Amino acid sequence: MAGVLLTHCNHLYFDRKQVRKMQPYPPLQTLLAAACLRRDGWQAALFDSTFEDPEEGFSKALREQSPELLVICEDHFNFLTKMCLVRNRELAFRMGELAREAGVPVIIASSDASDNIIPYLKQCADFVVLGEVEQTLTELVRNYRDPGGVRGIAFRDPDTGTLRITPKRDPISNLDSLPFPSWDLVDIEAYRTAWIQAHGQFSLNAVSSRGCPFQCNWCAKPVFGSHYHARSAQSVACEMQFLKTRFRPDHLWFADDIFALSPSWTYAFADAVEERSAQIPFKMQSRCDLMTRNTVSALRRAGCAEVWMGAESGSQKILDAMDKGTRLDQVFHARENLAGHGIRVGLFLQFGYPGETWDDIRKTIDMVRRAEPDAIGVSVSYPLPGTRFYDLVSQQLGAKKNWNDSDDLSIMFQGRFSSEFYLALRDALHAEVDGAPVEEVAAMWSQVNSMEAVSVESTVALWTSC
Repeated sequence: MAGVLLTHCNHLYFDRKQVRKMQPYPPLQTLLAAACLRRDGWQAALFDSTFEDPEEGFSKALREQSPELLVICEDHFNFLTKMCLVRNRELAFRMGELAREAGVPVIIASSDASDNIIPYLKQCADFVVLGEVEQTLTELVRNYRDPGGVRGIAFRDPDTGTLRITPKRDPISNLDSLPFPSWDLVDIEAYRTAWIQAHGQFSLNAVSSRGCPFQCNWCAKPVFGSHYHARSAQSVACEMQFLKTRFRPDHLWFADDIFALSPSWTYAFADAVEERSAQIPFKMQSRCDLMTRNTVSALRRAGCAEVWMGAESGSQKILDAMDKGTRLDQVFHARENLAGHGIRVGLFLQFGYPGETWDDIRKTIDMVRRAEPDAIGVSVSYPLPGTRFYDLVSQQLGAKKNWNDSDDLSIMFQGRFSSEFYLALRDALHAEVDGAPVEEVAAMWSQVNSMEAVSVESTVALWTSC
């Protein structure tokens, strides 16, 4: 059955943290790429490595499908892909090797491949897609035997063996021109079962926009750059209605980097959702300075149940060093606006940025206690190529330049504190926010302090200051 076999490398059971969370989502970008290939007249099949054995299952799919091409297309809308994890890279290499052994050309589109073109071309791929996938992929699949005129790719010249990188392709400005993802390629019931067994509800994913125009200097943007384009409010509401009718999810995750950037778009979105009775309780990510009263009110009308914001630090000094572009007081204003509409609040926190001291860490702890978020996500500064932060610390990096999985949390440059310290800090802050017993939380804070030779008296003061 000649055609295109698509796959991705986000195997759930390679990542201990994601196994604990058990919140698997279908590979949205992969399904969207498949839909574009189908629209272009190609047969498209999917090996979904989320649950299936990534080697045995993939080998079987390769034999059964006998594809003309293999496309390893990561889900660019999933934060795990943006983290460029080592285990995902190793799986991509293995899949590409198996396809090459079978004589099948390999195309790969991923953040990690964009950052490491030569290793990927050497190990597992014939072509690396640079930038957005859809237009480049459909053109490349049509012309892979003579790819020189395809914009936005890297490959080795078949005659000279030299690396060729073709001119960049402009981003897709009209996202409504894209089809809906090919949901029929996914075993939805496998995802539903995993969610119901772990959480008693089923969540699906969608995306309303691409990119982020803000300039946080640690944020890697190898695919969408700093461009920002949004689908029309009507299109997003239409897709919500489709998902609600077809799959009956209890919950929706909008995987945008920034959801509801424009107030006028947000108002139109709420109107369109109400007109279609398409409300599904949803989770989204935004910035504290965008969560104004009118925007939050519109989000609530559309069904918003939870907002995650990148607070990062409770120290204005660190926020300014990050080029975050927000003020500390905006976190509290956003929290108040969201809580007033019954919307849960999650805060992303980032420790370890260069120049951060124990006093800055204390300020972040104080911010969390004052804001009282419903949940937090804790990370340490992670240098990825293409960022100014990476340039700042690149001379300090050792052999390890990527995390193995999303639970790694290693600090890979010359930070003020050790990785073990940040792990203890993460666990203590999580325990406090999650409402663990007082004695347990106090003991965890004691460990954090003792790791930095802080006195017992200071530890008690830190805990009792809550």
